[in-house]
Amino acid sequence: MQAALIYYVATSLDGYIARPDGRVDWLQALDQAGDDHGFQAFYDSIDGLLMGRVTYETVLAFGGDWPYPAKPCTVLTRGEPTPATADVHISHDTPAQAIEQLAALGCRRIWLVGGGSLAGTCYSAGLLDELVVSIIPRILGAGIPMIATNLERRLQLREQRSFPTGVVQLHYQLLPETETP
Repeated sequence: MQAALIYYVATSLDGYIARPDGRVDWLQALDQAGDDHGFQAFYDSIDGLLMGRVTYETVLAFGGDWPYPAKPCTVLTRGEPTPATADVHISHDTPAQAIEQLAALGCRRIWLVGGGSLAGTCYSAGLLDELVVSIIPRILGAGIPMIATNLERRLQLREQRSFPTGVVQLHYQLLPETETP
């Protein structure tokens, strides 16, 4: 079964997903605004998750229950962190192997939760199918880039939305290098 990998991410206007030290405190004001900016509808549309170790540790540091219940999650790492729940699988595989394993579990739409380094690896390997970017009206000036790569790729805009909070969400399909929009 072919699975689609979707990078759903929030970024500052200048393209950073976190401060240089990894903090995402600048997103808290949006959380308090009460608008989920389409997150729940997106979350309901995915079957599984793929994330890197740093993102996994950041999510765990928020405390509380695992925020992604009842969906398989593969964490790619060279280390051996403790799985938060039975749905979390710690893996030393490549992103392509992890996607294949999630697909074998029945996942057709997989959320690439982050971060920028893993997104860059997946992008460079041609594994990303869709990109949903919520642009937050804030300039950080420095930080962790949304996609850590310098490769160029064509995109096709599928949808654009704007919210009263000033957030603009862009949904793109990544095109094969030979395809034109």
